[in-house]
Amino acid sequence: MFRFASPYFFLVLAVIPTALYYQRRRRIYPVMRVSGTFALRGVQKSVFIKIRWLMPLLKYTAFGLMVIAMARPQWGTRQVNILTEGINIILAVDVSESMAALDFKLNGKIVNRLEAVKGVIRNFIMKRNGDRIGMVVFGSNAYTQVPLTRDYTTIVSILERLKIGAAGKSTAIGDAVGISLKRLEDLKSVSNIIILLTDGRSNTGELSPSTATEIAVQKKVKIYTIGVGGKGQAPFLVNHPLLGERYIYQQVDIDEDTLQDISSKTGGLYFRAENTEGLQKIYDTIDTLEKTEVKVKTFAEYRELYRYFLIPAFTIMIFWIILINTRFLRVP
Repeated sequence: MFRFASPYFFLVLAVIPTALYYQRRRRIYPVMRVSGTFALRGVQKSVFIKIRWLMPLLKYTAFGLMVIAMARPQWGTRQVNILTEGINIILAVDVSESMAALDFKLNGKIVNRLEAVKGVIRNFIMKRNGDRIGMVVFGSNAYTQVPLTRDYTTIVSILERLKIGAAGKSTAIGDAVGISLKRLEDLKSVSNIIILLTDGRSNTGELSPSTATEIAVQKKVKIYTIGVGGKGQAPFLVNHPLLGERYIYQQVDIDEDTLQDISSKTGGLYFRAENTEGLQKIYDTIDTLEKTEVKVKTFAEYRELYRYFLIPAFTIMIFWIILINTRFLRVP
């Protein structure tokens, strides 16, 4: 973070145009009392005459650098201390193959469900302040993608790299909740929540959704569930070996009963998102509901940079003094 500790010294720069104005008015032009100057036309000008404009440039450059040095340029590292615990939030994101359905729009462009989800989750993450956020992805299996952290930039970076099918084709909602609960045990907090987003029905996994819900109730973890996608058939882009890329329609089934049961038993809420705008409103609602007052102490350590301007200023000034007393010496 760059700053000037004493920026009011820049007012001194107003002296430069004033000095140039009065210098021009008081300039004394030499007069040769001869009948004509035609005899001097063949005399070649010295190179020093041609670059005499360099002298005022050197002088005012040195002056400007001195003013910048007096304004005390500094470079600092911003430090933030979180004085309260905030909330622990696990984002459980479905990356199964059904998330490839092309029934969402983002900025007027048709996108698959996962791409729409990425943009909304990114906005949600960057709104938080002081909370620890982790991310679990699931399909046939569930994995910890990001452990609980306050490094929101890293979370968003990893979020952008999520790929459909990376955790398998099917949907293991119970395992996703189980892994999320395990991550919430790592760091204590005043409140622990899971935001579970899926577009399918739990059809695989070692832990059933009902068992995972019972564990969440025992641990007093609140779970918000989000069902993504419309009802009925959804379009998918497939690569046929003979026909090439083409669209097909498949039935996508969201187990709303299970998602509602998970949220109601844990004290959360269930939402249904059929478009990007609805999905954004859901995360905005959760963002409003799950707020804690986080006390933040901010400070910065600054390093003085004035010497990097002062040393060149003195060097240029010395060079200017030498020149005006030697090659550019003016005799009144």
